[in-house]
Amino acid sequence: MNNPGKTLVIIGIIIILAGAVLWLAGDKLNWIGRLPGDIRIEKGNTRFYFPVTTMIILSILFSVIMWIIRKFF
Repeated sequence: MNNPGKTLVIIGIIIILAGAVLWLAGDKLNWIGRLPGDIRIEKGNTRFYFPVTTMIILSILFSVIMWIIRKFF
């Protein structure tokens, strides 16, 4: 990492873009966290939620984004 300033700017731009997408299309993305494979247990006043499938998809997406960034920079 030769230039940490450039890296921070790129990470900031990615965060801003993700925030803009969630802000503008938030009502259309309500399926996130409700995918088949996400574990949800509700008994009485206790709730347990473990988003397995959502985390796998987000991990793959993040890996592809990081691969693209490394490829071009």
